[in-house]
Amino acid sequence: MRKSLTIIAASLLVLAIFAGCGKKEETPAETNGGETPDAVTTASIVDSAQAVVDGLGAEGSWIVATLNDITVDEEIVVEGLFYNNDDTTGDIYRKLGLYTQDEDRNITASFSLTAPKMTVRSENFRIQGGTFVGDVHVEANGFEVGPSATVDGNVYFATQEYMDSASVHETGSVTGSMEVQ
Repeated sequence: MRKSLTIIAASLLVLAIFAGCGKKEETPAETNGGETPDAVTTASIVDSAQAVVDGLGAEGSWIVATLNDITVDEEIVVEGLFYNNDDTTGDIYRKLGLYTQDEDRNITASFSLTAPKMTVRSENFRIQGGTFVGDVHVEANGFEVGPSATVDGNVYFATQEYMDSASVHETGSVTGSMEVQ
């Protein structure tokens, strides 16, 4: 019973924190000459395999946060052009958060995401908190294993340039090899 209440409270807290990432006010959109926008404006808080796959896909969100351990039976492809907090004047950025946090941004629970393979095609993609179980194939610059994150597998880079632009935070880790393949 206590565990259920803790999970519910943590879920509500995550939802409240990410509510600040949403739009504040609707304003009339400027015409963009028929061009498709580069980013989606909402975060995805997910608790299922399909939601992870969709959230990290080209039509997904700049940030995907999990609420529990998830196993995906297919390859996860991270692709699309996204910006930190959907601010197109800022840096290109994509994040997978495998954790929940409190109002002070302290990690309250960490989760695992298991898949046979993750292919990263979005620039500046960061895995933060928790553990990804499987191999990661990087086909973009700026891949990062962020704070408190673990890749329980290998990280393969399509080019030396992609490997040189990658980083592992001092509290992050990769259990396998990191190499160009």
